[in-house]
Amino acid sequence: MAASLEQLDYEYGSSIAEKALHSMQEQRVPPTPNNFHVWFNYWLGEPPVLKRAIDIVIGNKRKFDAATNRGLYASYIGSKASDEAVAHQVSQQLHSVLESARQFLSTAIDENRDHMAAISDVTEQTGAGSDPKILVQSLIDELNKAATRAAKLEANFQEKQRELDTIRDSLAKSEERARTDTLTGLANRRALDEFLRKTQIAAMEKGEPFSTLLIDVDHFKRFNDEFGHEVGDQVLKLIAKVLCERLREGDLPARYGGEELVVVLPGADLRIASEVAERIRRAVFEGQIIRRSTGEKLPGITISVGVAQFRGGEPLADLIDRCDRALYLAKKSGRNRVQAETALEAAAE
Repeated sequence: MAASLEQLDYEYGSSIAEKALHSMQEQRVPPTPNNFHVWFNYWLGEPPVLKRAIDIVIGNKRKFDAATNRGLYASYIGSKASDEAVAHQVSQQLHSVLESARQFLSTAIDENRDHMAAISDVTEQTGAGSDPKILVQSLIDELNKAATRAAKLEANFQEKQRELDTIRDSLAKSEERARTDTLTGLANRRALDEFLRKTQIAAMEKGEPFSTLLIDVDHFKRFNDEFGHEVGDQVLKLIAKVLCERLREGDLPARYGGEELVVVLPGADLRIASEVAERIRRAVFEGQIIRRSTGEKLPGITISVGVAQFRGGEPLADLIDRCDRALYLAKKSGRNRVQAETALEAAAE
């Protein structure tokens, strides 16, 4: 396991930083703090999926443009920092609630001890011939005090219950944010990885197929360069909307990074997955982007899609790699098309 940033000694940390900067220079990645954080973790090997994602981009000779760099940071680095901040905040809130409850319980126990002592005094007085009216009134007073303390205790615990409910809601919302891409509203890499693992296990247990689609926006850099990143964001939102409308409830659309999206189709073989991919491609092609600032209609959006089916027992990385190679073949064949993994062997020959 790679060392944490706090555990790195000077020499090792310096060597990792040097490798990171050298790789950034080779890949022409701007030396911003976020980009350096990504490549520093790449050379640390933590998380492993980050290294795999970057290796795929390098292996396919793709450029690390602004969208790709932002996607890598958001998917693998930014979400982790956000999770740690939320965890610290929740820990502080829980500590405050528990400490408050502890103090109130301690006070209640002390008061209850005094109450029992007072009741005992009244009991002793009954055998000493004291005035019954005074004894009854004393008993009533002590019972009223006990009832008041019980009401305060109940009100305090109701307040702490509300605070705990608020913390629980905050955790649920944080968990949802941690699993959701903020731009598209689709699942992010964390949620995708978890879903893929569960789908893989279910497929092997039941002997059922499942397939994946890897979707890439054609000429995405052109949209960003010519119309600005806001338009690029609109393009991604349009595709996300199409995916949500065209997929079944049990399918998972996710943002893979940059302009790439992944769809996981449990129970679908290669033929069915290719048909789904083609429907998605057509729907995106028929969509329309209107530039908000000017109202002008922008050129049609096209996507290229790679399709692959899971092979029992294989690593998920191999499945994604075949998807990626099929996508690359679709790009190489002219874009705006779906290419299944069956075409890879033919292309190699």
